[in-house]
Amino acid sequence: MNSKLLFLAILVGLSGFAQAQEAKNIILITLDGLRWQEVFSGADSLFLRDAEMVKNPQGLYNEFWETNPVKRREVLLPFFWNAIASTGQLYGNRQLGNKVNTQNTHWFSYPGYNEILSGFADDQRINSNDKINNPNKTFLEYLNQKEGFAGKVLAFGSWDVFPYIINEERSGIPVNAGFDQAEGEHLSDKEELLNRLQTEIIGPWTEVRLDAFTHHFAMEALKNQRPRALYIAYGETDDWAHENHYDRYLWAARQTDDYIKEIWEWVQSDPEYRDNTILIITSDHGRGVRKDTWLGHGSSIPESSETWIALLGAGVSPRGEISEKGQWYNAQIARTIFEMLGFEYPDEKAAKPLKLTSKN
Repeated sequence: MNSKLLFLAILVGLSGFAQAQEAKNIILITLDGLRWQEVFSGADSLFLRDAEMVKNPQGLYNEFWETNPVKRREVLLPFFWNAIASTGQLYGNRQLGNKVNTQNTHWFSYPGYNEILSGFADDQRINSNDKINNPNKTFLEYLNQKEGFAGKVLAFGSWDVFPYIINEERSGIPVNAGFDQAEGEHLSDKEELLNRLQTEIIGPWTEVRLDAFTHHFAMEALKNQRPRALYIAYGETDDWAHENHYDRYLWAARQTDDYIKEIWEWVQSDPEYRDNTILIITSDHGRGVRKDTWLGHGSSIPESSETWIALLGAGVSPRGEISEKGQWYNAQIARTIFEMLGFEYPDEKAAKPLKLTSKN
């Protein structure tokens, strides 16, 4: 083998090693109730110009419509379809026979988040959105008990039920959710400002704050507290949908895509996180496909169980949009995270992991 071929072989070997290396940090992000239809096909033509769902139909059409669904999804979620599609993986395009579902049969938020975070459905005990402490341990709680992760696990959410879903009381994990403020002796100037603005800017909901506060509280914590595991739960996509505002649903989805881009670009700019962090993005449930069912979700709306998963970062092969037919579940995320971090998941009830370095 001549020197040029040897050099190329070394480069290929190093590239494969970089893809296979274990992650050291995990960031999990959820977008409440964002349908797979918008993720993989962009704005829905059935809703885009409906005057009962959209304040300025022609303006929204001009903003989001492309005849080609591949271009249309790029308009809605540019980070997904540029960065993740080129260097990560996306599951859930049912048009290709690639299916992601919830294992729980309730198809609303608390059961959905329990499934994602604990690795299994618990239909008997987790059957409402009531503020009841989760009897199941989440992967976050298990990580918080491990050397190197203890005290380095943080969670942020727009919905005020997350302290109960994560069981902040038992787990000891700080959960900033609902209208919680940043706390501590050494708050940054931005955290001080966010605390003030959150009391001055009144959003439309009593149990859910605007995602901007959740995002910027989380970004400040990421930069200043340097967590090994970070969970961020955005909520506006679901809340605007419940109010039948398709325009605001789309704007919230695109804004969250931009938030995720900001997170990932910062991660890749920081030596402590660059190339050793895995980012996983998903939704807790789907929603209806007709005008009369799109507002809601639950066991009476079959499409509510249909979700999607996107992954990017250390250990994730750059396969892009997964096109092979198959069935995957949100419940697989918890064990996948532990496997990528080099750990065995301690709860045998959790679903098997995704295989991110080869075909599943």
